[in-house]
Amino acid sequence: MGLESKTVAIIAADEFEDIELEFPLLRLSEEGADILLVPVEGGLHTRPFCESKPVTGRFGTPMPPMVMEEGNRYESRTLEELKLDEIDCILIPGGFSPDQLRVNSDVIKLVSKAHKQGKLIAAICHGPQLLIEADIVDGRKVTSYEAVKTDLINAGGEYVDEPMVKDGNILTSRVPDDLPQFCQEIAEALSE
Repeated sequence: MGLESKTVAIIAADEFEDIELEFPLLRLSEEGADILLVPVEGGLHTRPFCESKPVTGRFGTPMPPMVMEEGNRYESRTLEELKLDEIDCILIPGGFSPDQLRVNSDVIKLVSKAHKQGKLIAAICHGPQLLIEADIVDGRKVTSYEAVKTDLINAGGEYVDEPMVKDGNILTSRVPDDLPQFCQEIAEALSE
């Protein structure tokens, strides 16, 4: 497939669904994509009094992952350092992270602007909550974890219960079991 000239920014806050960050990081970097990990601090934190704790997934995966050397499969960026002209896709893992991201005006503006520029916006599980806040769901076919279904419908989305749904430059998926189809479709969309 060859994604050597493509860059994917994975944006997450505390309590992201670990596998929904790890699987795309490995799968898309395996295809040759440059991965930018963008941890967003603030909001829910499992240890609020621990200032040095990195953004961490529900099951303890730190972002960036300590078991992988930076510069090999990924680079880290802060939200302020992220430039839209250097990325082709924004990927939003699920878990509780999207609930924090959707109240961060800088993240909402970034996703909205990326969408307007035609960048691929990929969200899985609870990730589509952020798409609702960015006001990019209305009139689109979308899917998500079932708890977000009514929110998507109320935002004007056409909910489809399928492993992966692509409508224009918006790609959504339901749960970790759907990660292979989700990542395959991201790779195919970026290859076009």
